[in-house]
Amino acid sequence: MDLSGKKVSVIGAGKSGIAAAELLCSEGSQVLLSDFGRIEESVVRRLESQKISVEEKGHSERVFDADLCVISPGIPPSARVVNVMESKGIQIVSEIELASRFCKARVVGITGTDGKTTTSTLIHRILAADGLRNGYRSFSVGNIGVPFSLLAKEMTSRDVAVVELSSYQLERCFTFRPDVAVITNITPDHLNRYEGDINLYAAAKFRIYANQGEGDTLIYNEDDPLLREHFGGWEFPFAILPFGLESATGGLEDRRIVLVDNESVAVRSSDGKEKVIEISEFLKNSFRGRHNISNVLAAVAAAQALGVDSEIVRSVLREFKGVEHRQEFVMTVNGVSWVNDSKATNINAMRQALEAVPGSSVLIAGGQDKGNDYPSIAGLVKEKVSLIIAIGESKGKITAAFDGIVAVQEARSLAEAVSIAHEAAAAGETVLFSPGCASFDMFENFEDRGIKFKQCVHQLQPC
Repeated sequence: MDLSGKKVSVIGAGKSGIAAAELLCSEGSQVLLSDFGRIEESVVRRLESQKISVEEKGHSERVFDADLCVISPGIPPSARVVNVMESKGIQIVSEIELASRFCKARVVGITGTDGKTTTSTLIHRILAADGLRNGYRSFSVGNIGVPFSLLAKEMTSRDVAVVELSSYQLERCFTFRPDVAVITNITPDHLNRYEGDINLYAAAKFRIYANQGEGDTLIYNEDDPLLREHFGGWEFPFAILPFGLESATGGLEDRRIVLVDNESVAVRSSDGKEKVIEISEFLKNSFRGRHNISNVLAAVAAAQALGVDSEIVRSVLREFKGVEHRQEFVMTVNGVSWVNDSKATNINAMRQALEAVPGSSVLIAGGQDKGNDYPSIAGLVKEKVSLIIAIGESKGKITAAFDGIVAVQEARSLAEAVSIAHEAAAAGETVLFSPGCASFDMFENFEDRGIKFKQCVHQLQPC
């Protein structure tokens, strides 16, 4: 892709936008980085030292004098700058699309509503261990926090890029072609961006395999009804490798990665079953629940598709302790376990967390609501929760949804919620911080929210 001398506007000065601007600059493009908000002065100085033009506090008419536009994922399709770009016929691509055009490495792409980061982390660690033995490197990039553009040109054809992908990042992908694509699940989320239509949301996710062909592999969760219907009974030009906790619905002419008798992960085919690992070897205090078994199945499937030896897979899984902010065990105080699940930004993630908690729990939930269907988990809440402590913009909606089902108390801050939970939780219970909502009403992001929760917990004194 020759962009030397081309005028490129990069819209959005977050991490991915900055990385895209610097990648384009290294290719000799004339780059303008434009952001609707403010940009840190140190970042402006760094970019301008590379002769990258920078503007902040709004998009001027200069952004439309471009041969190409690279857009950050957080900018909605309805934004004026997008509409004007389209009206002028300027091609708009995502940072992922841009980076992929310069990446020589094999690519494993992972998307889905929940489980993306855990699955991506597992795959990366498995490939990193395999790479030490076989002389290649694994790079973990994308939605996991490291922009693809930052490392794309560093990778060789022997390396592997493990790319976590949100629907937002996939929307503007046109030639992106992963060697292995993984879809963990699709449940309602971000529907405010997709006109309330889960099919539009799913269509964005399905762009992950749009350019796959012969020699590529698509891995999907056969337990997910939407995915099972989408991929069942159709012919595709690439290999299909399903995984699932439940019994396979199709024939056994192809391989599947399955849970056998609730005890072990196995590769199942018409030739029989090859056990990979017992679930008792990897389920731990901070890594538990059937959803995490599903994440393991997805990672094992990716390892199978890439020809990784099962012994390497086992060694990585045995050592894996989970990912920060995802049902992360914090500490025990007075016999009460405290769990940080700040990454739970939708109802399905909250459901998974509640199902994974042994025994009764005090649930701290709430934040910026995304159209959550709280009644869908009413039965589970009644069974597993002794008290809900509601915070954030959605606390009134949560209170109304669970009134009469379980005790609900509202808190003005996360610190107050932690204090209430400390007083209310009995020995043997778990205090589960699983907001089920976005974080932007009270925090910078879910990481900031999780860090502050852990700080509050660590300040508790045994009583």
